[in-house]
Amino acid sequence: MNLKHLVLVGMGWLASGSGFAADPAAAKALAAKSACLACHAVDKKIVGPAYQEVAAKHKGQADAVAKVAARIKSGGSGLYGAVPMPPQAALKDDELKLLAEWVLAGAPDK
Repeated sequence: MNLKHLVLVGMGWLASGSGFAADPAAAKALAAKSACLACHAVDKKIVGPAYQEVAAKHKGQADAVAKVAARIKSGGSGLYGAVPMPPQAALKDDELKLLAEWVLAGAPDK
């Protein structure tokens, strides 16, 4: 990656506000359809961590979207406690990315 590309990526990150450009309405609908909202909330722990907690944990990590998308796909436990998160292996890569970006933005409504 050359310097010009890095500058353009950085400018895009700054322009997006949170650093992640997710479609909040589509992401929230996908989270509801995938039963994510049964265990997660925006600002409080239910069974799994609050989305804002996940965003804070990954803040500043260049590979955060890929990490969170992979975790959504594979599920698992141990990162936030012993209760396992079921895998979402049926989701397509673009859906995983959308959810990951939305979570890392703090799961905004708009």
